[in-house]
Amino acid sequence: MEFRLLGRMEADQDGRRLELGRRRERALLAVLLLEAGSVVPVERLVDLLWDEDPPATARANLHTHVSRLRAHLDRDGTGAWGFQLISGDGGYRADVDRQAVDVHRFHSLVDDAGRMSAPGQRAAILRQALALWRGPLLADVASERLRDRIGTALAEQRVTTVELAIDAELADGRHGEVIAELTALTAEFPLRERFVGQLMRALHGAGRAAEALECYAAIRQRLAEELGVDPGPELQQLHLAILRGDLGLPRQPPAVPVPAQLPVDVHGFAGRDAELDRLDAVLAAGSEQPTAVLISAVSGTAGVGKTALAVHWAYRVAERFPDGQLYVNLRGFGPDEHRATPSEAVCDFLGALGVPVEKIPATLDAQAALYRSLLAGRRVLVVLDNARDAEQVRPLLPGTPTALAVVTSRNQLTPLVATEGARPIALDTLSTEEARTMLERRLGTGRITAEPEAVDRIIAACARLPLAIAIAAARAEQSGFPLAVVAGELEKHDRLLETLDAGDPASRIRAVFSWSYRELTPPAAAVFRLFGLHPGPDMSAAVGASMAGCPPREARRLLTELARANLLTEYVPGRYTAHDLLRAYAAELVQEHDDDPARHGALGRMLDHYLHSACAADKALFPLRNPSELPLPTPDPDSHPERFADADEANAWLRAELRNLMAAQSHADTTRRDTYSWLLAWALDTFLDREGLRGEEITAWQYAAQAAKRLDNPAARADALRYLGRAHLHLNQYAAAQSHLRQAFALFTEVGILTGAARTALHLSYLEERQDHLEEAHRYNEQGLALYEASGQRRGQADALNAVGWTHGLLGRYAEALAYCSKALVVLEEIGHEPGVAATLDSIGYSHHHLGDHVQAADYYHRAIALYRKLDDRYYEAATLVHLGDNHDAAGDPAAARDAWQQALDTFTELDMPDAASVRAKLQASRAATS
Repeated sequence: MEFRLLGRMEADQDGRRLELGRRRERALLAVLLLEAGSVVPVERLVDLLWDEDPPATARANLHTHVSRLRAHLDRDGTGAWGFQLISGDGGYRADVDRQAVDVHRFHSLVDDAGRMSAPGQRAAILRQALALWRGPLLADVASERLRDRIGTALAEQRVTTVELAIDAELADGRHGEVIAELTALTAEFPLRERFVGQLMRALHGAGRAAEALECYAAIRQRLAEELGVDPGPELQQLHLAILRGDLGLPRQPPAVPVPAQLPVDVHGFAGRDAELDRLDAVLAAGSEQPTAVLISAVSGTAGVGKTALAVHWAYRVAERFPDGQLYVNLRGFGPDEHRATPSEAVCDFLGALGVPVEKIPATLDAQAALYRSLLAGRRVLVVLDNARDAEQVRPLLPGTPTALAVVTSRNQLTPLVATEGARPIALDTLSTEEARTMLERRLGTGRITAEPEAVDRIIAACARLPLAIAIAAARAEQSGFPLAVVAGELEKHDRLLETLDAGDPASRIRAVFSWSYRELTPPAAAVFRLFGLHPGPDMSAAVGASMAGCPPREARRLLTELARANLLTEYVPGRYTAHDLLRAYAAELVQEHDDDPARHGALGRMLDHYLHSACAADKALFPLRNPSELPLPTPDPDSHPERFADADEANAWLRAELRNLMAAQSHADTTRRDTYSWLLAWALDTFLDREGLRGEEITAWQYAAQAAKRLDNPAARADALRYLGRAHLHLNQYAAAQSHLRQAFALFTEVGILTGAARTALHLSYLEERQDHLEEAHRYNEQGLALYEASGQRRGQADALNAVGWTHGLLGRYAEALAYCSKALVVLEEIGHEPGVAATLDSIGYSHHHLGDHVQAADYYHRAIALYRKLDDRYYEAATLVHLGDNHDAAGDPAAARDAWQQALDTFTELDMPDAASVRAKLQASRAATS
């Protein structure tokens, strides 16, 4: 399969043009292909695909667009055409060979050209890249707003590539060949000085020096009239050279030295393509903003490779800065206490620029002024490495738009971004593939391919942190040990930070982290240590406040300090994380600096926060579910549980916190805080059931069953067994389901809890139904109804009436089914039990379908689906979509049937439900019948 985005959007499979659906579906595909291989969050997709405020149905509409794209490009769900649209991690990912997408081929060719030394070869490859462009990006798909948001940088790269191609052709002596093209380009980009300079060189090289001088006069006048400025120094020098007749003569030695201070390029540098592109974009922006001083601020945590990136990129572009490269390590974070002062650094630069010591002024202001004067009009690259803060950097920034400064720091240098216009580049850990490439370049392909599993273990243990990978590679290289042995050393978590020690402070992970930690204020340091206690993968500001026992506003301030120091990453607003090595360092510190009562109190407040927040979320999702009889512990007064205005807020919180909630329950189980363990399972059940998260559901209720047994609480244990049975039932694990449900029924009967026994009877009915034991299923439903009637609980009676009606329908007794279900619907609507209403609407639709009233059936199914969507109950929404598809198929509308089945299949596949197999079979049979 081949995709073309550079112009009209097209896709081909084996020479056949593919249908890509409606404009928004094509735009969705384009965004995913531009970021092929990476998950694009749903929020970003919604923001990009709707020009104005997205409708309330945007997420559901997006899901429909995804389903239709799959139908066009991956009909059998196997990726046989080389394309799959994968759901997960809060978004969607296009799984496709990047070379099958013209945008990525364009980038690859430009990179290939950069490695060519011969200008003719370089020009040929760049022209090949430019030939991929058939018009503006997504010419027939993207709105102007969408194209501006996703295509501005790409459009600039196209123009920059044209400039590079013409440079190569001029260097190859092909002056006359490019004059016509450059004439058109200068008309299209009249203020882009580089094109004017190229045209002047081409005209001069073709013997048309007078016309070259006319070009200069024209742009000089235009710049004066439109911007009030003169041409830049480079164009001025070109003009003078043509006047003097010395264009093309060897460059005269400069009046001052040309510094070349860059340290050695990093051995084994790998990946960072996106960050290198962003640095390239900063450089390219200079031609668009000829009066702006170019500054890039690279920030990231200790050991993430900021210096490596800056130095590697500096070597890539060094030829663009013929007047030199300045470099200084400002020692903002390091093993010694002596941080470089701005005066020390600027004096070193002045010396490199040829200023004798006795001529250097005494004050910092005068030193900085002289430094900027010497750089004025010169093309110099300035690398300011390892800065502590903006104040240390400001006197070292060049004042000329011909120079560029790259600043690296563990802090985010927000003031530089805000006041000096620095372009921020936040550096994260490597991707797994980048980490593997780094190891391969250091250890050789043979060792990597010989032990691929060990390589993955090393990468995981090193948390994809470049410094840690470099130390591990050095250990493997120097010892000669098999990589599995090195991986085993790293996986000993109690010795991990000792293992990652290459013998000096700069390559000792613990020491490197300590340089950032010791710069923190004491309250922020305390919060960082608490991160070592937190069992989950990330932490919200609210949880941080509860663990620290401080007001939420204070916690946000302290977490912001940690994020600015790059000890934590605020990866979405209000949520913080850190890689595993920093987490291990925090865990060491909390054991060293905080006593048992302090640690115990922080963990107790964390459990209070998660439990009471989860109960509040459950109440928002299922208002009729009654927690009043639960033995909820009183929360610590310094804990700050969440409150939710509605079900949408509750669902969003539960999705964001699910992994933390599961980790908190595991921690409660390990530490024998059994009340928390089983209550967390109860609080999460509505959400897990509606999301179809059966694996998490089983884990949660297994913990709950163990906790209830230790608490000697048979009622709680019966509940846990019932929920366990239901989860196994949904996974078609019938033996496990039957065992748990029968134990639960016996326990409920033993302790006299009629409602629990009744609900278990309904689950046992569903178990028998799934195995086609319909009469037995009906008897269990009737038993459940009798038990609910004896208990007097109206909601349960109504659910049981629907259940009895449903099995009447399965047995072909549709009139009886409608009588029971209609009676149930009246009660359920009266008491406002929306999940029960949705289930009953589905049951009534089923009977109308089998009575041949397909229009009436479809109406009930649509009402049920709408209610399930409102409840965000994805599993049962998909189940009802299957019934709707069956109804359309019976009514003679196979296209509508396939659309409903496809939506159901997408959801079941995302939820990893076994139901997907039967739906896929329906789709395949329908397509075969109509082909």
